[in-house]
Amino acid sequence: MRFAKKIPLATAFKVILSSSIALSASLSAQTYPNKPITIVVPFGAGGDADQSARNLATVAQNVLKQSIVIVNKGGASGAIGSQFVKDAAPDGYTLLLARVGSQAVLPAMKNDLSYKWNDFTFIGLLELNPVVCVVNAESPYKTFEDLTKAITAQPGKLNYSSSGPGTILNFGPQLILQTLKLKPEAAVNVSYKGGSEAVVAVLAKEVDFSCGNLTSALTQISSGKLRALVVTTPERVKEIPTVPTAKEVGMPQLEAIVGWSALYGPPKMSPDAINKWTEVLAVADKDANWQAGNVRYGGIPRIMSPSDTERFAASQYVSYTRLSTQLGIK
Repeated sequence: MRFAKKIPLATAFKVILSSSIALSASLSAQTYPNKPITIVVPFGAGGDADQSARNLATVAQNVLKQSIVIVNKGGASGAIGSQFVKDAAPDGYTLLLARVGSQAVLPAMKNDLSYKWNDFTFIGLLELNPVVCVVNAESPYKTFEDLTKAITAQPGKLNYSSSGPGTILNFGPQLILQTLKLKPEAAVNVSYKGGSEAVVAVLAKEVDFSCGNLTSALTQISSGKLRALVVTTPERVKEIPTVPTAKEVGMPQLEAIVGWSALYGPPKMSPDAINKWTEVLAVADKDANWQAGNVRYGGIPRIMSPSDTERFAASQYVSYTRLSTQLGIK
């Protein structure tokens, strides 16, 4: 009679453990999500990024039947939170609320940044945040053409508020000057702490104009304290329908200067998790509450597929790389 060969106890334990892990991973993939999901916002609470994340979370919780936890990890212009997500497990439970500043502008400007623009899994674009150029309501510049003619006629006399070199608020005016074939100093940059302060500077007549996110200026535009001259989105903005687009004022190049939010994951994220979030975004795109949430913080819904989102992000990275190099701020 032949007997089966005895397997050492340690080896048998390893086989059982490996099989259990494989089975657990398989079940986890099939049941994603089976625990709360964290969306990291790489900026402080209350801003465009934070509002976008919370607006998405409301829809996602209903679809996924799991809690969505919003965590603000600000610092280093969004680099700290972005790096945190890049280093996270690719299981779909730690995601990033990506923004133009942290995912396109920063990688374009800093060669020594710890991550590249495409070091993430692209899940979907969420919305565009129009950039609007404004002047004080009492300004003599009634139109965008009035403003550009004044800058051209008197280089170095007019000034604008921004949140510092290499930010969206600085890139807009600099691209205007470049398109007009003027030197970077043809309009003088005056730096403030952020977009809200930049708007206040226009209200206080400390500067002649500013180009920043619509969110920061919409209330003052609606109340008649600021005059909007142009928006950078391809179509007019519903909240300010009389304000022309960049293309309409003859400067389509300005469409590159636009805020946006997207949902990213760590590199090599689980395909099951990607597919599940694609379903969530498809539901959000038709959800009246999500649409209304965008309106509240000046967002224009623009859901894109993972592949279209990657192409969009690539075009943004290329635009800011070219611009930052030409302006000498790379």
